Amino acid sequence: MAGGGGGGNLKNMVIAFLVPLPSILFYLAFVRPQDDDPVSSWCAAHPLLLANALFLLNVDVLFWLVGLLLGNNWLIDLYWTVIPVMLLHYFRAHPAAVANAARSAAAVALTWVWSARLTHNYFRREGWQWGKQEDWRFSEMRGQYGKTWWWMSFFAVYLSQQVFLIGICLPMYAIHSSDQPLGIWDLVATMVCIAGVVIAYFADTQLHEFVTRNEKMKQLGEPTVPTLEDGLWGYSRHPNYFGEQLWWWGVYLFAWNLGQRWMFIGALVNSMCLGYVTVLVERRMLKQEHRAEAYRLYQKRTSVLIPWFRKSIPEPKEKET
Repeated sequence: MAGGGGGGNLKNMVIAFLVPLPSILFYLAFVRPQDDDPVSSWCAAHPLLLANALFLLNVDVLFWLVGLLLGNNWLIDLYWTVIPVMLLHYFRAHPAAVANAARSAAAVALTWVWSARLTHNYFRREGWQWGKQEDWRFSEMRGQYGKTWWWMSFFAVYLSQQVFLIGICLPMYAIHSSDQPLGIWDLVATMVCIAGVVIAYFADTQLHEFVTRNEKMKQLGEPTVPTLEDGLWGYSRHPNYFGEQLWWWGVYLFAWNLGQRWMFIGALVNSMCLGYVTVLVERRMLKQEHRAEAYRLYQKRTSVLIPWFRKSIPEPKEKET
């Protein structure tokens, strides 16, 4: 579903800037401890519970209602690039926060770089428009669930995102719950995070250039290339997903270093979810007749996720058309 013209683009931009205000205003007004205010005292004593409560009310409920009014769930896709930054600064500025200054600064810098990359890719993919279209997975579910989608979307699109986003951002809470001195694992975590961002950036850029070239070829009436097999895509069928997962496991290493090893559950659940998305993406590719045969050969030759050398499989003979 499209955002609809210049007016729709402006409307969606305004909505995008307004929707997080309830949480921001609540935080500014109530989270600072006050002796005579039990709400502020509770908020100051329970940073993780408060984060979940604000997510439930501001994202799950408010975004869902906005999605029902617009008939489009594009907001959550955009805010995937922003919510981790907001959660990081929430944990960092919370009255209960305690952290090593250098580790905290590294986490802030890395997360902003990650967010800038993902936000840039989102707008580049959407033609620099706000809410141009809904994620294709949500659009397909809308068709599958029909009349029940209005309430099913609350769980499938929004409540599930709370599990993923709060889970993968748990290490940001760990970073701001300990002032343990820096160690070698902080350096390892930093390098893994940087590697993840760099790989995802180049993979997404190569994909964008491939799609753009094919669109130009279509307009000229010339044959398009069915499958991207150049650059990083020659070593992995989903190098952008690999880079993204590398980033989140790098973030987890900060928590592992601080003794919060149980927080791997967030990165694990996210990786399992992305594994399922990978299956859906490949099924979708194989349903497209013009690229199905080439993609099957690509699957046989190329590693599914972790970049590796390609297998030598002979090209099938081209059929005369």
